[in-house]
Amino acid sequence: MRRSTERFLTTHTGSLPRPDDLIRMMYAKEEGVPVEPAALAARVRSAVAAVVKKQVEAGIDIVNDGEMSKPSYATYVKDRLAGFGGAGNTFVYQDLVAFPNLAKRVFGDPGRSRRKTPACNAPIAVRDAAAANDDVAALKGALAAVGRGDAFMSAASPGVISLFFRNEHYKDHETYLFAIAEAMRHEYETIAGAGLTLQIDCPDLAMGRHIQYADLDLAEFRKRAGMHIAALNHALANIPPEQLRMHLCWGNYEGPHHCDVPLADIVDIVFTARPSAISFEAANPRHAHEWTVFERVKLPAGKLLIPGVIESKSNFIEHPELIAQRIGLYAQLVGRENVIAGSDCGYGTWVGQAAVDPDVVWAKFAAMAEGARLASRAFWN
Repeated sequence: MRRSTERFLTTHTGSLPRPDDLIRMMYAKEEGVPVEPAALAARVRSAVAAVVKKQVEAGIDIVNDGEMSKPSYATYVKDRLAGFGGAGNTFVYQDLVAFPNLAKRVFGDPGRSRRKTPACNAPIAVRDAAAANDDVAALKGALAAVGRGDAFMSAASPGVISLFFRNEHYKDHETYLFAIAEAMRHEYETIAGAGLTLQIDCPDLAMGRHIQYADLDLAEFRKRAGMHIAALNHALANIPPEQLRMHLCWGNYEGPHHCDVPLADIVDIVFTARPSAISFEAANPRHAHEWTVFERVKLPAGKLLIPGVIESKSNFIEHPELIAQRIGLYAQLVGRENVIAGSDCGYGTWVGQAAVDPDVVWAKFAAMAEGARLASRAFWN
């Protein structure tokens, strides 16, 4: 994980807007309509090349592939792992229960409504070992074209996979988690072995509190979160912590979020995960105040923070001075070398998700880059 002793770096969470024609191709694939594999693969490669170039032009230091090849950050695993052939899952978002009209809007999102979440009904194993290599090749080709080396690539955590795909095969949840971890190890090590930073997406550690484990009290949820991290650390055992980052998320949807578990209640558990960098929501109205957690909690040695300094569900373009202020709050508490500016979450979590206009996304990134420059002048000059 790149660190800087000269200025604040910028990155983001992962998913980015996809081209319209690629969206149509991926919708067709998800719905079982025949799509020529070679044509889809070629379009993914060209989309990755374009999105890497746009990130560089917007001023992003640590870029990625925008998750162009995936129907979503988590449900893509059904196409890469065997064992998921059961009936689809349904979800209850605790914060939406009292707001049924809003719930209809959230779940009616074109991408979210098309997601496929078949239950695990057979032993889990790697089915498509080439997919991760294809992702790596597309990103490395795009990086070479723009003369960049620093990049990250996302993969779903064992815990979030267990959230979306319920267990109908393994004897208990712990056995299920570790079976997922063993199967995902291939993808994790393929990405890291290519010299890229691996980001593990871990909404299960935060969003999981009000969805997967809404019926548990906080103490029991913390135990489950610890189990999720044990499985994750098992899968990541062969990858150096400094080559790993993780994303903590309370759910990338425009909802009340008044049931979100506070960062203060889980941060100590999160710090036991192997990744050295923690990306988390820190700009939206429900979590923007939580910088104060680090007035009381000491950042462990070797860890760094990637707080979201721009929202992922709003078309407001944050002012660079506000972004600089947000960066500064964390830098004052944990040290300037331990902060990288990021986004709250992704801008294309599901194929077809369009909460933020694609053109606004790039303007937000440019504002973040300018805010990082302002903050750098304040802290390094």
